[in-house]
Amino acid sequence: MWPVIKTPGQATVRRLVAGALTGLLTAAVALGVAELAASLISASSAPVIAVGETAINLTPIPVKEFAITHFGSHDKEALLTGIVALLVGFALVIGIAAIRRTAYGLAGLAVFAAVGMAAAIHLPNATVIDVIPTLVGVAVGAVAMVVLTRAVWVAYPSAALSPAPSAALSPARSAALSPNSAGTQRPRLAAATPDRRRFLITGAGAAAVAAIAGGAGDKLLGRFSIASSRAQVRLPAAAIRAAAVPAGTELRIPGLTPFFTSNASFYRVDTDLVLPQVSPNNWTLKIDGMVDRELEFSFDELLKMPLTEADITLVCVSNQVGGTYNGNARWLGVPLAGLLRKAGVKAGTNQVLSTSTDGMTISTPVAAIMDGPSLNGPSALLAVGMNGQPLPIAHGFPARMIVPGLYGYVSATKWVTKLTLTTFAARKAYWTQRGYSAQAPIKTESRIDVPRPLSQVKAGRITVAGVAWAPATGIAAVEVNVDNGPWQHATLAAADGLDTWRQWMWAWDATPGLHTLQVRATDSKGVTQTSARANPVPNGASGWDSTVVTVT
Repeated sequence: MWPVIKTPGQATVRRLVAGALTGLLTAAVALGVAELAASLISASSAPVIAVGETAINLTPIPVKEFAITHFGSHDKEALLTGIVALLVGFALVIGIAAIRRTAYGLAGLAVFAAVGMAAAIHLPNATVIDVIPTLVGVAVGAVAMVVLTRAVWVAYPSAALSPAPSAALSPARSAALSPNSAGTQRPRLAAATPDRRRFLITGAGAAAVAAIAGGAGDKLLGRFSIASSRAQVRLPAAAIRAAAVPAGTELRIPGLTPFFTSNASFYRVDTDLVLPQVSPNNWTLKIDGMVDRELEFSFDELLKMPLTEADITLVCVSNQVGGTYNGNARWLGVPLAGLLRKAGVKAGTNQVLSTSTDGMTISTPVAAIMDGPSLNGPSALLAVGMNGQPLPIAHGFPARMIVPGLYGYVSATKWVTKLTLTTFAARKAYWTQRGYSAQAPIKTESRIDVPRPLSQVKAGRITVAGVAWAPATGIAAVEVNVDNGPWQHATLAAADGLDTWRQWMWAWDATPGLHTLQVRATDSKGVTQTSARANPVPNGASGWDSTVVTVT
């Protein structure tokens, strides 16, 4: 005997669940097929990536800073998670709408198509071809929706939800309705009728299509990777080597930031959800604009030029007081000043507008490149190496700009392909269009690494240590105070030129209780960092770093 449906609402709920599942499977098919199509064109043309990249460009600056501050290097994963969550919600809605009327669901897919196509076409360097993955994915998704919706109608008919489909009930479904003792019809639901098995098989088929297409697309996207090309690059020896790091530069205190930051640990802040994959065989750098002669170099030509090594600390403008969006590395590259002199900089030029392969533009003062001071020689570089290796892909391979003394958003263009000599009055870069300052020297700052915030330490002699930076100016002194008491001079590690940070330490005779430690630095020009708090926008955060510890 068939199990009895206790209430009409039970059938409605089951049909709603089937509709929601239909929406999810439709979305999975559309996205899987779209990714497969994108693998034949470009990774960024996949709908989720295209929408994500566009969202980054349209996101207000305060929201971007919030994401960087709270999610750190995982800000892009957070964005993708949010996009996927929205897609899931949208898929549930259009699936339920589709079982009321197929046209409603298809209209929802049309909205998805419009958003994906608009995002793809607005990507830098996009062409009409970039909308194809979205179109193909939505087309196949529409077929999946129609097939799944019809399967729901047959398996879960319900007058409570919509006008009944025109198709007659199957014999198995008709058999589920049997007369009761009063001669009326009472609905009975089979535990596994042929119609329901058909719906389950249809759903499983859709899931298989989504998985196979998505998996194949993901595998084929690997062909865009230039990791193997990077592995084949052999960097020549530097014509001008960096001076040996002086003894005493590394204090070797547990918990203290190392003097050199490893490539794997170096911070990454950019607007790319998918890392640009630029083959060194195809890369060129063009110098144009207000120059006597336009020049263009290949990667091989660049490596044949005399290369310079320089130790330089980079700092992101999004770095909060006490933050870790900074790092120090030994860079290898061609002095930028020499390249600009070859092109011939015309009078009146004050800006180098650099362009990345992803369309990012960054503005750098010409004077910072031509006149930047350094103890290690010309320090503004078109870098090709980082810590003895070719640049990591995440850090700009095959070439990037490095200009000490300036925040990265006005100096450190990754995957750079063009340098345009112009003026600040004539051209604005990506970040300056969004309210950041056109010129942004790095502010003198310091950080406490040891002890950690909210840590517990034993009373007695405690080592307090950290790093301080003022690239292109140099650190001359660091001071620490306890509970707003007198400032105490810390011991500085040896300096490795003006362009790098310096480690410092101070011995504290800690007494029991809750204490607040503060630190401030003074640069080689005698300027002490301000206590006034400022947000990263428009030209970098300021204030004294502090940490609270409990002494027992």
